[in-house]
Amino acid sequence: MKGVILAGGLGTRLHPLTKITNKHLLPVYDRPMIFYPIQTLINAGIDDIMIVTGGNSAGDFLKLLGNGKDFGLKHLNYTYQEGEGGIADALRLVEHFADKQPICVVLGDNLIEANIRGAADEYAKQANGAKILLKKVPDPERFGVPVLDGETVLKIEEKPKEPKSDFAVIGIYFYDPTVFDVIRTLKPSGRGELEITDVNNHYIDKGEMTWGELDGWWTDAGTFESLLRASNMVAETGANKL
Repeated sequence: MKGVILAGGLGTRLHPLTKITNKHLLPVYDRPMIFYPIQTLINAGIDDIMIVTGGNSAGDFLKLLGNGKDFGLKHLNYTYQEGEGGIADALRLVEHFADKQPICVVLGDNLIEANIRGAADEYAKQANGAKILLKKVPDPERFGVPVLDGETVLKIEEKPKEPKSDFAVIGIYFYDPTVFDVIRTLKPSGRGELEITDVNNHYIDKGEMTWGELDGWWTDAGTFESLLRASNMVAETGANKL
């Protein structure tokens, strides 16, 4: 299984900080934000990783990370997303890298306390389709929310005004190689982006989606409030535990 970190976008919710650097290079406690998703993948046993970045500071990732030797990696792969076409548009760029293998996709501003090794092992046994991870949150209306019927995901609703569960779909996804065929069928949403929720709902409609509940805490770090919360949580409890 290969790993993909999506670290593009303009990070406008974090202006003026992101006027001078990429959001994923901002500090979260004592490390740059991008360090955390890299460690998430490594802890899951994934060491063939591509980072999708963008904007004017893309070259700074290479300065900071180099070939990944500080993480014990033999090399890191990079590609560049022009503009802000959405998560699924960024994922489209890694098809050649994936090379018909399953992938684990991590959004670059998502931090977790524990690890996803168990979920990765379960997905490896699944053989095809997709897998998402869920976490109970106090404000699910901010996220993609699954509609559940027992252990079955019926659909995912994006930022619903009246959530049908208190789970959020976190920014870690497992996909088989057909995900790139799915992306080619997508139409831009009202935001003008190719939405990852549409990708996930495609797998749900085909009956090829499974899910698991994440252990430990999870947060994104895409706003000033969540960036501060992420730093405090890392300082208090640590992150990416082995």
